[in-house]
Amino acid sequence: MSDLPLFQRRSLLASIAGAAAVSIIPVDAARAATPDTSLGPLRRVKTSLLDIAYAELGPSSGKPVLLLHGWPYDIHSCAEAAPILSAAGYRVLIPYLRGYGETRFLSDATPRNGQQGALASDALEFMNALGIDRFIVGGCDWGARTACILAATEPARVRALVSVSGYLIGSQAANAKPLAPVAERSWWYQFYFATERGREGYASNTEAFARLIWESASPRWRFADDVFARSAAALANPDHVAITVHNYRWRLGLAEGERRYDALEAKLAGFPSIAVPTITLEGDANGAPHPLPADYRHRFTGRYAHRLIESGIGHNLPQEAPDAFAKAVIDADRMAGA
Repeated sequence: MSDLPLFQRRSLLASIAGAAAVSIIPVDAARAATPDTSLGPLRRVKTSLLDIAYAELGPSSGKPVLLLHGWPYDIHSCAEAAPILSAAGYRVLIPYLRGYGETRFLSDATPRNGQQGALASDALEFMNALGIDRFIVGGCDWGARTACILAATEPARVRALVSVSGYLIGSQAANAKPLAPVAERSWWYQFYFATERGREGYASNTEAFARLIWESASPRWRFADDVFARSAAALANPDHVAITVHNYRWRLGLAEGERRYDALEAKLAGFPSIAVPTITLEGDANGAPHPLPADYRHRFTGRYAHRLIESGIGHNLPQEAPDAFAKAVIDADRMAGA
């Protein structure tokens, strides 16, 4: 077993998600019959649960970099950072998460589950399906949480980590504890989604809702209408509302997860440390709920740096400050050494 490549070994996440069912499709044979994006034509690969649509930039021989978007954004959060990385020789992979863009479930019977363990297992299966054993991972929002989970639970797989807003691994038990009123107010949409009215409201006004989040989370980002429309198209995915609502209800213990993720969630509930080389980033005008750097510094036990990105940068940092984000990926790789 020890002589096999890492991606062929059973790992905690892969075994939970049933990675034995992954179909490994040669990249050249996985080009999608889906529309081009500003990141080029989409490709596709199947895992045990999903047919994942993704963008790929850079040489196939380059160091793999997995970039993960959040809610309510899409792969275009990395539309400007990815070309910088590909030009530097990295192989950049940007998948649409479950419930976004052209990614689809293989079965109608699969629960439309948005819990953190499901999203993390999706990401690991994605890399397994591409035959990639070791990689750099970076993300923002939901993507940063998944990136942290991979770094914490799969340190042999993750070469380096870049996480916007730091350590974001959570648990239902921790989320059950009330916050200060001003902090609770910033989570208004989480409580809205806890109601049937909220689910119906999001389903009826998805784009308007997303635009409100973009504006409130990044109050000084003057994004163009076509920039928003480009990403809003990904929210038309037929499973998007269900995944979103389940994600926030699960956090509050108002929706059940799946048994296949129980072992992973139990491990995450202990808030495992992250030992891989890490750079955390924060924008100086982040209007979304986020922890303070001092509160999560102790979670990172390896080589570590934190950077505050100034000049009005909000929550969607990879898109608002692509040069800073790409530089962090390159610098984290250098921190990891040869």
